[in-house]
Amino acid sequence: MPPTLASLVQHSALKLTVRAGEDRLETPVRWAHVSELADPVPYMEGGELLLVTAMTLDAQDREAMRRYVRRLLGAGVVGLGFAVGVYYDDIPDALVEAAKEEDLPLLAVPRKTPFLAISKAVSAANAADQYRAVTAGFEAQRELTRAALAEGPGGVVARLAAHVDGWAALYDASGAVVEAAPEWAARRAARLTADVERLRERSAPASAVVGDRGDDRVELQSLGSGRRVRGALAVGTGAPLGTAERYAVHSAVALLTLATERSRSLQEAEQRLGAAVLRMLLSGQQDHARAVAGDLYGGLLDAPFRLLIAEPAGDPDPSAEHPLKTFAESMESAAARAGEPLLDVPDMDNRLVVLAADGGAVVAACTSAYAEKEAEDAEVVVGLSAPTGPIAAAGAYKQAEQALSVARRRGRALVEHEELAAGSVLPLLADDAVRAFADGMLRALYEHDATGRGDLVASLRAWLSRHGQWDAAAADLGVHRHTLRYRMRRVEEILGRSLDDPDVRMELWLALKTTAGGPATQ
Repeated sequence: MPPTLASLVQHSALKLTVRAGEDRLETPVRWAHVSELADPVPYMEGGELLLVTAMTLDAQDREAMRRYVRRLLGAGVVGLGFAVGVYYDDIPDALVEAAKEEDLPLLAVPRKTPFLAISKAVSAANAADQYRAVTAGFEAQRELTRAALAEGPGGVVARLAAHVDGWAALYDASGAVVEAAPEWAARRAARLTADVERLRERSAPASAVVGDRGDDRVELQSLGSGRRVRGALAVGTGAPLGTAERYAVHSAVALLTLATERSRSLQEAEQRLGAAVLRMLLSGQQDHARAVAGDLYGGLLDAPFRLLIAEPAGDPDPSAEHPLKTFAESMESAAARAGEPLLDVPDMDNRLVVLAADGGAVVAACTSAYAEKEAEDAEVVVGLSAPTGPIAAAGAYKQAEQALSVARRRGRALVEHEELAAGSVLPLLADDAVRAFADGMLRALYEHDATGRGDLVASLRAWLSRHGQWDAAAADLGVHRHTLRYRMRRVEEILGRSLDDPDVRMELWLALKTTAGGPATQ
């Protein structure tokens, strides 16, 4: 504890007596300062015990003393020590009354007590308090270090909460709460997500003091050794942090930053191992993949998994975080919170390949975040395979590629392969190359019909839809079957292709479906 007015009054060598402000003696004293100026306020910083002999004061003027006391209180002076027996035999009543009116602690200093003795007592008490704080801080550092080695980040957060007599929470790179102590603090920490998000937008190291709609004061500290914020630490207390508590927080930030950077290094090593596992799976070496995966990815290969391929939706901004890196971090955070394995590997083609448990938190997080988005509103485009196992990993990769290609053509942020299998094949053909092929194949028929010499396109569509049944197709058109036969011969003549060829019929049908609204204009 720092020295207080009460501790100075209780100091047996000083022999101070209280003449006013008895209720405010527990106020801490930062320093004892001597000033005989009529207005010492410009030289005050706050927290001082001001010592005077009243050499230049009109201490018997009640109105002057009222103004003097008010100015001192306004400057943050915590107490006034008056030397008796120097210029006044006792403290003048005017000053006593003014101090009592404003509740300013007023101490009588006997003639035999030099002001220097009071200054030394304050200095010695502050030094002792600082020493206690530093010692407590070093002890907290040792305890937090032991917790980091034995229990990891969760242990550090728990010990820190105890040291500051409050609560603490750890956020990952995505802003999600991963550790909190005590347990009830997780709900309170979750309400600060927006503040953590703003902190993440600033270069590390960064800090902020925020409110939490409660009685506590919350301090946020960023984690990370580089410019990029890798996480955040929240500390909630009932009052501003003291010196010992500040040491503890700084130690926790350092330890958690080391843990975060070590985790990143391990993740990079795991990523290289994951790349080897993926290459083996795609090349059909399932047994070797399992052997290399070990405990790290073995659980992922023992159950159905999904394969995701993600690529940037547009040209990445070189001044911003790469969208695939942000996407990978969000998937890693979802996996970490759910305690499920995850394999994510950057591809050579500026893509990210992800293997995640079917029905798990990663797939759920991906689909909930991107399934309803248009590609233009998302930073990445994702193709998602059907559930599969190690033996069919190569097929799942192709499924994800196909889904990614369709997502690009449809302007979607995410497409699942099940959508392609359950829907029509026609949307898969909705690109410029297929449209150009269909236009080229049918243009001659459209141009023939445009001259008013017949309705070959409608006749061809009716005949194909009836699988070549002359009577049914003629009835649909309202013409005689011989008329329809004549039109089909004209189609063959104009196109130079035989309708007896099933491949020709298939291509014509797809071309008709693709150009349902007519040929593209030039």
